[in-house]
Amino acid sequence: MTILHYILIALEVILIFNLIIGAHELGHFLAARWRGLKVERFAIWFGKPIWKKKINGVEYALGWIPAGGYVALPQMAAMEIIEGKSGKLEEKVVEPWSERVGGEKGETQAAREILPNVSPLDKIIVAFAGPLFSFLLAILFAVVVWGVGKPSNEADNSTVVGWVDPTGPAGKAGLRPGDTILEVDGHAVKHFSPLSSMMDSVTWRIVTSTGTNIAIKYVRDGKEETVYATPFHRKTQVFNLFGLIDIPIERKALRQILITSASKATIFEVATNSPAAIAGLKTGDEIVAVNGEKIYSFTAVLAAEDAMSNSVVQPITLSIRRGTESFDRELLAVKPLSPTNVTPLLGIMSWQGDTNTTLVHPSPLEQIQVSAGQIFNTFHALFSHNGEIGVQQLGGAVMIIRVYSNLFQDEDGWRRVLWFSVILNVNLALLNMLPLPVLDGGHITLSLIEAVRRRPVSAKILNFIQTGFAALLIFFMVYIAFFDTGDWLRSARANHEQPVVFAPAK
Repeated sequence: MTILHYILIALEVILIFNLIIGAHELGHFLAARWRGLKVERFAIWFGKPIWKKKINGVEYALGWIPAGGYVALPQMAAMEIIEGKSGKLEEKVVEPWSERVGGEKGETQAAREILPNVSPLDKIIVAFAGPLFSFLLAILFAVVVWGVGKPSNEADNSTVVGWVDPTGPAGKAGLRPGDTILEVDGHAVKHFSPLSSMMDSVTWRIVTSTGTNIAIKYVRDGKEETVYATPFHRKTQVFNLFGLIDIPIERKALRQILITSASKATIFEVATNSPAAIAGLKTGDEIVAVNGEKIYSFTAVLAAEDAMSNSVVQPITLSIRRGTESFDRELLAVKPLSPTNVTPLLGIMSWQGDTNTTLVHPSPLEQIQVSAGQIFNTFHALFSHNGEIGVQQLGGAVMIIRVYSNLFQDEDGWRRVLWFSVILNVNLALLNMLPLPVLDGGHITLSLIEAVRRRPVSAKILNFIQTGFAALLIFFMVYIAFFDTGDWLRSARANHEQPVVFAPAK
């Protein structure tokens, strides 16, 4: 890809990300204007303004950090703490200065403006308007997805096992490639791992299981059976501080049983001079069997290749389907010229994804229900007894940007971007309704308390609570961003490994 292509992707990500945040802040702004609150500033992006203009008493500004925005409301000063501002919720005095033309140097005249308290109802309306606009934007995206469609393929709607590590938990329990999983941990499953159907997917039910063993009901050759797999956790990297404490530098691995979903093993790229190239394999060839045994995923080919790393290299017979033609090819893996630290390879460098993609048109209601269900299921798993999913597994702004950048690179990515935006806006709306200080739900809760008490909460107490929670929120955001960034960098390194070069055949 060219540098220009990456720049365009970055601009698209910034645009969609700020559209989502901007719509949320626009809700606060319009509600504040409707209810007659003083609006000091409506800012798009953060940081020192690179442009600003005052219109009808409101300063409109464009910051230099392209991430979100905010509305400055002095009568709801607590809403501004997260932006680094401060103020009292009681009567506030502002002193706008305006320049009066006249005299050699010009004169200034101060005008004192007294801002009265606003009613609890007005505060609730202004706070609620942000999540409401996020939800309305989700509905708008959902209507568009309903019309243009969302890409879906066979793998999204299948629970067929593609590959099983014979030494892993599932393999030891007796699960085999080709088995169709019906239930995991007592829950029916309809998908393997797509984000759009998290709650009834195989992957989700495995990572959220809590027992020592995971019951897996499957069907093989028309007969239903149940096996019990003992999950394990991949070892994660830690930093040992002075030999006293281990500090994680990557997210704790969740439960896994070492299986993958079924997908066609269709070749996308073959290295020049490699055994695969010499055997005549080319892009579009589908491998249907290895050494006479039917396979359900390209992972089976990789596993056969990897199995020779610690043993004598043996020829591998691949059964190929090319259009209407079927044939066998015998390949002998060889070590490439570079990199020098790899094991013998066949030379199949990458695989095609599922090309049997169709457009589905889920209704807006279905999309909203699925999106809301995801966050409710996530919170249930987060706070469930004996659950292993913690705040460390949550994603933040860096993860969102990464997802958008990956989706935009796909040929049909714009449709997936619209669908993901439905999920994100519903999540943003619901998360902001949590009754925590700094969040919109916290402002609503405080306003309800004020309505019952018939007087505002003490400004000193409120500022102390707001400042404390703002600090915790910032720490949480940095904490999550650390893991999100680490995941992204590790993934980028894995995708940009040294090219594999084979010696010309003699």
